[in-house]
Amino acid sequence: MDHLPLPAPVLSSPSQHGAGRALDAYKTALATAASAAAYAVMARSMARELLPEELRAAARWLAAAASARFGRGDRERHTIVIRRQYDTGYGENHLFEAARAYLATRIDPRAMRRLCLARSRAKEPDGCGRWSTLLCMEPGGSTVDVFDGVEFTWTSVETGGDEKKKGKGGGGSPRESLELSFDAEHTDTALERYVPFVMSTAEELQMRDRALRIFMNEGRSWHGINHQHPATFDTLAMDPALKDAVIADLDRFLKRRDYYRRIGKAWKRGYLLYGPPGTGKSSLVAAMANYLRFNLYDLDLSEVRLNSALQKLLIHMPNKSILVIEDIDCCFDAAASRKDAKAPELVDQLDPDYTSDSSDEGWQVNTQQAKGITLSGLLNFIDGLWSTCGEERIIVFTTNYKERLDPALLRPGRMDMHIYMGYCGWEAFRTLARNYFLVDDHELFPEIQELLSAVDVTPAEVSEMLLRSEDVDVALWGLREFLRERIRKTRKETEKKHGAEAAEEVVAQKAV
Repeated sequence: MDHLPLPAPVLSSPSQHGAGRALDAYKTALATAASAAAYAVMARSMARELLPEELRAAARWLAAAASARFGRGDRERHTIVIRRQYDTGYGENHLFEAARAYLATRIDPRAMRRLCLARSRAKEPDGCGRWSTLLCMEPGGSTVDVFDGVEFTWTSVETGGDEKKKGKGGGGSPRESLELSFDAEHTDTALERYVPFVMSTAEELQMRDRALRIFMNEGRSWHGINHQHPATFDTLAMDPALKDAVIADLDRFLKRRDYYRRIGKAWKRGYLLYGPPGTGKSSLVAAMANYLRFNLYDLDLSEVRLNSALQKLLIHMPNKSILVIEDIDCCFDAAASRKDAKAPELVDQLDPDYTSDSSDEGWQVNTQQAKGITLSGLLNFIDGLWSTCGEERIIVFTTNYKERLDPALLRPGRMDMHIYMGYCGWEAFRTLARNYFLVDDHELFPEIQELLSAVDVTPAEVSEMLLRSEDVDVALWGLREFLRERIRKTRKETEKKHGAEAAEEVVAQKAV
């Protein structure tokens, strides 16, 4: 019996084994990627459902910052050069100074090997000097700033001057510049958002560090001196809730520039402070100026002769300032101020060529012309056509007698917030005691609290009593006796008044 030969077994080659393993690895990687993508989609959905928007925004910011620091790779970079001077060295570049002031708040002295420390003395208009210290980078130094998740690199550069001038012994001094580098994809962010942010921050720093000034009108111009009133909201003796409301209103006003533009209103805010004399109205104005870092413009209407002169004074007030008119009820006659004064006649009597800095010499007006200023002229600046000649302004009127004011001043839209400055209450007294003696409690406090609730005394009167001694026990004892005497005096006056009324009533009955 013949047997057919069996076929030889087919042996796989090494290349075929490698291809199979590669195919298996590819399938495994594909399955892993699909699983990871599915998990990522599920995690993203869960994050949207469970995590608040603030936390997700913070995560995006951290991711962008990490990407900017570690994942730059070979991305294209753009650089903005900010030179200290331009126009062949004769023009100052204000952006350079603003950027240097901004970077002084961002530089970490512990992270840089070389720094420049400068101290300068600026001369104030009144002759006083003010010292300021600035920390900045040396040429070749660099620092990184992150804005909205985008990394910006600042580098200080110094370039040599003209070699020909150096050889001739003149000029050739090095020129400073700052270079701002960033990824090309963030160019719009740099130009439209980051650079304006640097400018605005530098402006805020300048306003915070500058010496405040108070200006008074003399004729047709403003004259100012340094304003060194120490009042702040921390030391102001007034109701805490009312104080917090004023601070919140000021903060909201500063942040609403775009809002005012959108609704078509001038960016200004009006406050009417009213209450008995000695209740802290002037101190509140000073505290507002110190809080906002705005200069004060104290307008004395008795020095203004014409409506047109008033307009020119107010026009020459800069932005970020506070206009104050004290005792507004005494400035106008409520009956006569509403009579219209014809503007053309007033303007014709004014020299059209004068400026706010011109002298008052030789400008003579008669008695009839001196009556030219009207309440209508002032109101036209507050909310009329002239109200848009400036922005970010605060207007403050003060009065001891709100009921005497012309109704036009109280119309909605003119004075946005009416603030009553009342008599000294318990919380106001505690603020004064803390200011004068650094105490928050004393054995006489309960009795003083009871006395304050039974009598009307102003914070000025309480301050006067506390100033009489540096010893807290002696001062508070004197205040207690003062309050007791005030209560006895008030009771006697009340009894005397009631007795007089009773006598009048008896006389009237006998006459009948």
